[in-house]
Amino acid sequence: MMRVTRPGSGVRTKICGLTRLSDVAAVSEAGAAFMGLVFFPKSPRNVSLPQARDLALAAPVGLAKVALLVNPDDALLDAVTGTVPLDMIQLHGTETPERVAEVRTRTGLPVMKAVGLRDAADLPILDRYVDVADQVLVDAKPPEDASLPGGNGVGFDWRLIAGRKWKTPWMLAGGLTPDNVSEAVRLTGARQVDVSSGVESAPGVKDARLIAAFCTAASGQ
Repeated sequence: MMRVTRPGSGVRTKICGLTRLSDVAAVSEAGAAFMGLVFFPKSPRNVSLPQARDLALAAPVGLAKVALLVNPDDALLDAVTGTVPLDMIQLHGTETPERVAEVRTRTGLPVMKAVGLRDAADLPILDRYVDVADQVLVDAKPPEDASLPGGNGVGFDWRLIAGRKWKTPWMLAGGLTPDNVSEAVRLTGARQVDVSSGVESAPGVKDARLIAAFCTAASGQ
């Protein structure tokens, strides 16, 4: 499978919530840097271990495979990492900094910790993770009545993080679409962006045309 690289931009994209082999092909051809696999039963993007293994094995060299987990216990961590070839763990629950460190040690994989923002009062929470996580996902805090910790298609005021710097690499998420990602990058200075529902034709159904459009818009081409 040939990957299409897009030179000229330092912005890397992550397409999360893949469920079909055609999704992997679309993400690869669009030039994304990361593909995300969701292990959360409430999500329309949830995949089984055998399904995830097939998807991960279909990924070409250079496309990083990320497992999204929500407050996983050790048994689930062991099952996922023992079955699916992965490059990174994404923790999207209420994991403490101590738990992030434990997951890094147990799995031997880099860990990305998602932190939800709604207003300036949430910003200090980010600082708790920069010393223990390999990356931080700056996401929108889910609505109070949401059943999912992410993938809700909601955003936050990007001005909250405009000009801010963290010593740990970070990725921007939350309500991004092909129509707004270039503006989000411009306002925040993000060099990495993450999308799930923003490139779907229905919940959990990725659209290859939207994936391509998102990657093109993120790269500024």
